[in-house]
Amino acid sequence: MQNTYMAKPHQIERRWYIIDAAGRALGRTATEVARLLRGKHKAIYTPHIDTGDHVIVLNAAKAVLTGKKLEQKIHYRHSGYPGGLKTTTYETMMAKNPERAIYLAVKGMLPHNRLGRAMLKKLRVYRGEEHPHEAQKPLIWEGPDTMKEEAALE
Repeated sequence: MQNTYMAKPHQIERRWYIIDAAGRALGRTATEVARLLRGKHKAIYTPHIDTGDHVIVLNAAKAVLTGKKLEQKIHYRHSGYPGGLKTTTYETMMAKNPERAIYLAVKGMLPHNRLGRAMLKKLRVYRGEEHPHEAQKPLIWEGPDTMKEEAALE
């Protein structure tokens, strides 16, 4: 009889990856980020354990929304008080806080429980190309089979 492999928390080896959002669709970038945060790109993926890696998203301000989403798509949030519904168009959000747009897109693709919140803590989103994580030696993620060390590209 064959047993299903279940990863143990101490067996997980975490890496750091960089994803450049410049010129890429926001949703497609978010799905790739969510996949990395969950750990679905690894052979040891276990649904109930956080097997994912750390992800740095650069150039959030240069992410693209296709079609008329920039003008028509609206983000809603509620203060919890009567009449406390706040609305923001993505045109405003991408101008003022593009990091939040990517963060919210990824958050919606992760589990909505304490496991998902733990995964979300491994996400860092930056507006431009600068990031303070050089010490972690992040790899550039260009797909499941193509990774290059950041130093090699500079």
